[in-house]
Amino acid sequence: MNNRYPELNKVATQIRKDIIEMISAAGSGHPGGSLSAADILTVLYFEKMNIDPENLELRDRDKFVLSKGHAAPALYAALARRGYFSPDELVKLRQIGSMLQGHPDMKGIPGVEMSTGSLGQGFSSSIGMALASKLDKKNSRIYVLLGDGEINEGLVWEAAMAAAHYKLDNLTAILDFNGLQIDGKNEDVMNIKPIDEKWKSFGWNVIEIDGHNFEEIINGFNEAEGTKEKPTMVIAKTIKGKGVSFMENEASWHGVAPKDEEKERALEELGGAR
Repeated sequence: MNNRYPELNKVATQIRKDIIEMISAAGSGHPGGSLSAADILTVLYFEKMNIDPENLELRDRDKFVLSKGHAAPALYAALARRGYFSPDELVKLRQIGSMLQGHPDMKGIPGVEMSTGSLGQGFSSSIGMALASKLDKKNSRIYVLLGDGEINEGLVWEAAMAAAHYKLDNLTAILDFNGLQIDGKNEDVMNIKPIDEKWKSFGWNVIEIDGHNFEEIINGFNEAEGTKEKPTMVIAKTIKGKGVSFMENEASWHGVAPKDEEKERALEELGGAR
């Protein structure tokens, strides 16, 4: 199905190459959950969001919050390829003096709307943004990406209640539902199913999609935009490590950098060096 969207497919592949190269250069980082989110971020930054890299203070701009802040390489690659800063900065990930820290920094990186890393707090911040946008009568949407391991955090559910209470229909949350977290399978660490019923019971509109199918991602976001009086949770079924065969569905690649030989193998699978 992604063959119907050649430009988006090209961008997503480039973002995946960037992820591999920057984490390899840094010698540390989180490839698994960055790769699983690449298609979602591609649609947001290159198809859906009302943003302008030349005008960071655009009043009615849409905002994105990466609540699973450890997947920063995916966000950085999307921002660079969208024109917020030079792609040459990417290989400086986690280096002393680089603006690209291990987790997003809203004060140092153009296009980053919220500093994140402590799991669950980015989600709470996005709800504050959505409420503020309503109060200020702005015509903007707030998007926030959570990890499925992240929703083990209790503050996520407190925030979920608040979003439904205030009827934040300008808020779209996306769950990167790849089934794995740092310690293994979700059901073994802390079972989160039935995840759709949980969010519905908290007063959310719920949409389920294939998180690697551009058409389903686009349609899901469009449906969320048309939903009134309640926030939307898009449950995106994804594959951790998507695009690199030896990383796919392997929890061991949650936070390990590929060595040189592994980097070359991964890039070859993705179509060659960037």
